[in-house]
Amino acid sequence: MDLEEVAQGFAALGSEARLQVVLTLVKAGRTGLTVGDIQTRTGMAASTLAHHLKFLSSAGLVLQEKDGRSVVNRAAFDHLEGLAGYILKECCVEEGAR
Repeated sequence: MDLEEVAQGFAALGSEARLQVVLTLVKAGRTGLTVGDIQTRTGMAASTLAHHLKFLSSAGLVLQEKDGRSVVNRAAFDHLEGLAGYILKECCVEEGAR
């Protein structure tokens, strides 16, 4: 991951509502949730949720797949792990350098 991609990912998570959507999808696991299921669990209005899902999908944090007339949304676990790893790989590199 490059710095620009990481910054975009963290910016997408910078909204309380979008973070709530991602956490809801993470809790749901790899099977994902339909938009209606996310709406029920978060209490968000449909138009607001659609906006946030589009933003999260563009940032690569949510994967969307058409399933008949529904759209199943899944957390992009690999991408989320990449963001966490990007930050944590710098852990303690300067410790003891003083």
